[in-house]
Amino acid sequence: MMHASQRPQETAFVINVMLPRERGAAAAQAMGRTADDKLGEAVSLTAAIGLDVTAASTVNLATIRPSTLIGTGVLATWRARIEAEHPDVIIFNATLTPVQHRNLERELKAKVLDRTALILEIFGERAQTREGRLQVELAALTFQRSRLVRSWTHLERQRGGAGFMGGPGESQLELDRRMLLERIDKLQRDLQDVRRTRGLHRSARARQGAHVVALVGYTNAGKSTLFNALTGANILAQDMLFATLDPTLRRLKLESGRELVLADTVGFISDLPHELVDAFRATLEEVIEADLILHVRDASNPEWGAQKRDVLDVLRSLGRIEQAEGPDRLPPPVVAPPRDPDGGEPDGQGLAGDTLVDLVPIIEVWNKIDCEGSATIMAEAEQDPRVDQAFAVLRTSAIARLGLNEVLKTVDAALSDGEQDRHLVIPFTAGAAMAWLHEFSQVLSHEHDEEGTRAFVRISDNDWGKLQKRFPDVSQA
Repeated sequence: MMHASQRPQETAFVINVMLPRERGAAAAQAMGRTADDKLGEAVSLTAAIGLDVTAASTVNLATIRPSTLIGTGVLATWRARIEAEHPDVIIFNATLTPVQHRNLERELKAKVLDRTALILEIFGERAQTREGRLQVELAALTFQRSRLVRSWTHLERQRGGAGFMGGPGESQLELDRRMLLERIDKLQRDLQDVRRTRGLHRSARARQGAHVVALVGYTNAGKSTLFNALTGANILAQDMLFATLDPTLRRLKLESGRELVLADTVGFISDLPHELVDAFRATLEEVIEADLILHVRDASNPEWGAQKRDVLDVLRSLGRIEQAEGPDRLPPPVVAPPRDPDGGEPDGQGLAGDTLVDLVPIIEVWNKIDCEGSATIMAEAEQDPRVDQAFAVLRTSAIARLGLNEVLKTVDAALSDGEQDRHLVIPFTAGAAMAWLHEFSQVLSHEHDEEGTRAFVRISDNDWGKLQKRFPDVSQA
């Protein structure tokens, strides 16, 4: 009897579809990706769920066929090859409509996954926590809602994933529209509880005066390796797509004495399905609510310019970058208003993305500087007029522990921007003010005299205003 671990590896054909607007050198330059780049990423995504890619090529479309996306001649060529080699699944690196998906499976007589389904499948296999699994299931069901052309079987399958890889002989969970909508509603309620809990945790951190710094970046850029190097943590950091799916938070104390919470987040990717962005909003709120963002970029990847645009697109969708700055630009680094120690919104700050002052400051971390090709890529980037004063740039190799001190010093400086040193007189009648200062500022020194306590503190203008409002008897010396 053959055990699960002895089963032969499932095989896949990968068909990379270049749409009419993506064809040609000018289009490739505008996108920052060639057809070979896109094909290579599609193959990597396919391999990420354990499929053996036995054939992969690009199809250039002059026109889009509404019924099957690709033309009849190309379809016939692939059908003949599929009949000869019998792959388990056909991956289309494109977004298929429900009609195209159904017709392609009928014409090719094989299981078909498009890019969205493939990414959802990867996320399904990577999710480790209850929160992660809820988010993947919601994304998968939302995706299926528009088509209902095959069963979503994640709840009863031995295999992980989002349910698109199910097949004959496996347990199937048939969902009609009513059941599907009921399940989506339940998942949304559960995730609302998750968001509420995360919000309470963020409020508690704000009351403790802890700044939040979020790591973002394209998948496999080295975020988790940098996170581990900075915090001494041991979260999964592998050379694989979407190694990190569930957010990880760690406290970190800087040389100045300032404490922060470092958040490692899910990696981004081109054409990230909007179902995932919506479903993972509870997780991505760690980015939305951050005081500072470290954008980790793979300096050894020739596609890093396109990858940057993909990351910025997601940040835009979260309301952290103004659209007016254009596709390749960020506003100059700005320091977000300090958090309200009472847990509310900072003074003058409304909903995310309203104004420039509402944006999270971003520092770019060019990682993997010791890898082959990075020197050439960075040299070319430095000559690019778009890489100017838009953001601070740091260079690191997280795995070789190069540049880590500079990252910490720059983060410390960014978080201290807007702070001032003040000599304060705290009368005996306002004794609780000293405890407040220890929590929400840096108390550099203090001594007692006949008037009360004289303290030398480093405090933001925002928190100084709050101190005066709460303890009006406190004055500057």
